[in-house]
Amino acid sequence: MDNNQTNNFEETPMTSPTPESPKPKRRGLSQLVTVIAVSAIVGGGVGGGVAYWAGSRNSSANLGVTTTTQKAGTTQVSNVSVNQSSASQEAFAKVEKAVVSVVNLQNAQRTSSGLDSFGDIFGYGNDSDSDSDNSQSSGSGSSSSADLQEYSEGSGVIYQKKDGKAYIVTNNHVVADSDALEVIMSDGTKVIAKLVGTDAETDLAVLSIDGSKVTTVASFGDSSKIAAGQTVMAIGSPLGSQYATSVTQGIISATSRTVDVTDETTGQTTGQATVIQTDAAINSGNSGGPLINLAGQVIGINSMKLSGTSNSEATIEGMGFAIPSDEVVSIINQLVTNGKVVRPALGVTVRDLSTISATQQSSILKIPSSVTSGVVVAGFTDTSVAKKAGLSQYDVIVGIDDTDVASVAELHTALYKHAVGDTVKVTYYHQGTKKTADVKLTQTTEQLTTSNSNTTN
Repeated sequence: MDNNQTNNFEETPMTSPTPESPKPKRRGLSQLVTVIAVSAIVGGGVGGGVAYWAGSRNSSANLGVTTTTQKAGTTQVSNVSVNQSSASQEAFAKVEKAVVSVVNLQNAQRTSSGLDSFGDIFGYGNDSDSDSDNSQSSGSGSSSSADLQEYSEGSGVIYQKKDGKAYIVTNNHVVADSDALEVIMSDGTKVIAKLVGTDAETDLAVLSIDGSKVTTVASFGDSSKIAAGQTVMAIGSPLGSQYATSVTQGIISATSRTVDVTDETTGQTTGQATVIQTDAAINSGNSGGPLINLAGQVIGINSMKLSGTSNSEATIEGMGFAIPSDEVVSIINQLVTNGKVVRPALGVTVRDLSTISATQQSSILKIPSSVTSGVVVAGFTDTSVAKKAGLSQYDVIVGIDDTDVASVAELHTALYKHAVGDTVKVTYYHQGTKKTADVKLTQTTEQLTTSNSNTTN
């Protein structure tokens, strides 16, 4: 999102005032007392009902009308208050103190102040190299603190406290190119953070801080159990730490939305990702903050939103995206353990079946008309484990183990749940016949020998 764009705000009244309705005639106090007295004499259900009806009618007739003997100019605040407790308040209270602001500090000679760019989904190409020894320094550089200036701000959430350290998950693009990192706790305390590891493909990063001041850690919910329409809340620091721990509420608009992953530097599409779509208000600075359910569990990490005007000049409102918690947990555990993410590979180049014409699906792929989604194998790497297991060009992959695969993004998600050395069952169609193959995942994505940039599986 363009942080330099001008925003015009307009306040409009929520409702229009309505004319005052005529006041009903007031019932006298003596009349009311007479009715109640008669009821008491008659007794029984009928008498009680009459008394209740008379009293309630008198109250409703005067609803909203207050009589006072005070002089003008002596109005006071009423001592009547509403004690309201809701699920959203309780959920926010569970996570509030675990949400932090993350400050990216860079050398003064190359900084330009601003919030996290928050524009594209995930593809931040100029990130800190995951293979470098990030865990030994606060950031990717070694400038002295006197030379550092605030470059950008984002959000993060503390999710674990162990052995005197507290671990924070945020977005990779929030910490990209940092020379040092600072975390602002929910109470305003500032602490130095160390970069544990980053993963550009999923736009995730893990930081560590001294755990002595940490009193609350967030827990992760199961993002595979969420449903469209469920209430969610986004927490973070929109527009910077001056608005820290802001909470907004919305719903899950879609549980599994496939989006392109682009390289911020080149603008090239490098892959796809599966994300949660929400209409909860998120803005620049919310990057890396949690998306929570009404149980106070983190079900996603906010990463981007669509805003402004599309190419078709259609106005875009309420389209935010979060990385699902199931994927987040898998990535951050690897970052803490290894400082980087090692992904297994099938050694195939692939395309979504939806991009293939109906004629080619019938004449070349020869798949049944009932098969409407999947991933087409377009080619193989030199040492492809999928090819060794029996898959051929133009086969259509529709499942990994017990998980259905409808797109390249879903193939990534299913495959990356496994570790190198695991064996997976691949379900696919070959010339119209449904087959399965056991594929041992002995390769990593880093070991693929093809020069085709689209080969990421």
